[in-house]
Amino acid sequence: KMTDAPALYSNVNVEITGAEVYRQNRGWVALHINQGIYDLLTLQNNVTAVLATGEKIPTGRISQLRLILGSNNTVTTLDGSVYPMKVPSGSQSGLKVNIDRDIHTNDYIEVILDFDANASVVLNGNGEYHLKPVIKVQSVTQME
Repeated sequence: KMTDAPALYSNVNVEITGAEVYRQNRGWVALHINQGIYDLLTLQNNVTAVLATGEKIPTGRISQLRLILGSNNTVTTLDGSVYPMKVPSGSQSGLKVNIDRDIHTNDYIEVILDFDANASVVLNGNGEYHLKPVIKVQSVTQME
């Protein structure tokens, strides 16, 4: 799941094309997710977007989660102007956050990521917007 805090923009749209977890000593495991463009500013006041549900993750130590972004990322300023946002290496190496949890057979884990749109959107001196994501793990709930 993802959530966000208020920002100085009308919309901050991020295209999520993939998500993976890193199993120690085993590598990256792709998750089946709800791909799409998510307006981070609609994810405020305890509103979340579900990226994956009911996904089977192999047992073992999960150290990281990464989100893979597409190229359809935009920011809408308060005057209504829409600008593309460049995401350095977002589609290659992804946006990584540490999870550090052991997953046992039949465990259920819910991860809520807080994507700080206001801190993540950077206007460069040349007038280009870049997304330099500020993401923290708001909560990790593990149930057996």
